[in-house]
Amino acid sequence: MDPLQIFNNSERQQFQVAAENDLASLEYRLNDGKLVLMHTEVPEKLSGHGIGSALAEYAFKYARANRLPVKVYCPFVQAWLKRHPEYNDLVVKAD
Repeated sequence: MDPLQIFNNSERQQFQVAAENDLASLEYRLNDGKLVLMHTEVPEKLSGHGIGSALAEYAFKYARANRLPVKVYCPFVQAWLKRHPEYNDLVVKAD
């Protein structure tokens, strides 16, 4: 697989990766000055290539660069955070 190119589709409120004629995404909302991570979607044929992890990392780097606290509702990102505690300083408790 080619190197991943992640982009922010702000109109659809998704961080996206196009790969193998398909699209993986991490849906977000900007709410009250926070980046709210809602749902990660990786098509089955793309699973196992680290795309979901790359999307999560991109989201947290985006949040850090834009000084946005992060709320996490997505179960995949919650699990990813357990393996990447270096981003915990950005996380605020979800309601």
